[in-house]
Amino acid sequence: MIRKYTAALVQMDTQNNKKENLDFAAACVAEAAGRGAKLVCFPEVMNLIGRNTGEGGGKESVPGYSTERLMAAAREYGVYIHAGSVTEEIPGEKQSYNTSVVIGPSGEILAEYRKLHMFDITLADGTPFLESDKVRPGSEIVTVETELGVFGLSICYDIRFPELYRLMALRGAQILFAPASFTMPTGKDHWEPILRARAIENGCYVLAPGQIGKKPLYTAYGNSLAVDPWGTVIARSKDRPGITYAEIDLDYLDEVRRQIPSLKNRRTDLYGLTEL
Repeated sequence: MIRKYTAALVQMDTQNNKKENLDFAAACVAEAAGRGAKLVCFPEVMNLIGRNTGEGGGKESVPGYSTERLMAAAREYGVYIHAGSVTEEIPGEKQSYNTSVVIGPSGEILAEYRKLHMFDITLADGTPFLESDKVRPGSEIVTVETELGVFGLSICYDIRFPELYRLMALRGAQILFAPASFTMPTGKDHWEPILRARAIENGCYVLAPGQIGKKPLYTAYGNSLAVDPWGTVIARSKDRPGITYAEIDLDYLDEVRRQIPSLKNRRTDLYGLTEL
């Protein structure tokens, strides 16, 4: 296992030309690899937001147009890639999955994760906003062991559900991914506190690359963050698309867990769910 390495968080202003979005992503992989990064991670819906005006279509299979380009980049530069997420086609269905993949340095897909929690709310004016109308939730908590540590996978709205992250930590997760396309109103108040809490609660690194810029229905918050197991923000993006670098130190993670052994001090004898 590689105990210390550089991770690159790519903040993107993804728009409605899939090829151009992926050209930018591939250039970022090349730049990050040239800086010595072992891991490159992308935001939610990194490949397309809006109706595609270029090649590659809309919804796609996994592997497919977008993931295959990232697989080729991982293989060319010998890096791990967390591909943020793409909109995965469900054959014969109107719904799609919001899907992350982890790609190894040989270009192979090591893990797939489909977003579990749907953003189904009623707005202040009484209007419902139901992500589940278009997106089908996944059904599996996903961790994957790599030479960079054990990765735990999540997407955007998932960060509001601490149970998910505790379960991943109990499965051995050391690096928690939270690619997102957070909106400006919730981002400015909730983004950083929640991410820091998930890191502190579980003694994990949290890597959270985000979207930035004006989208068809909202303005994305940006502020891509890397948080260490103590809860310190160790890297924050600038207010534009680009790469932010963070140093990962798994020896430090072990030290924090020894200092604050909350995973070991759990009272599982009291945690059974009861009907309320």
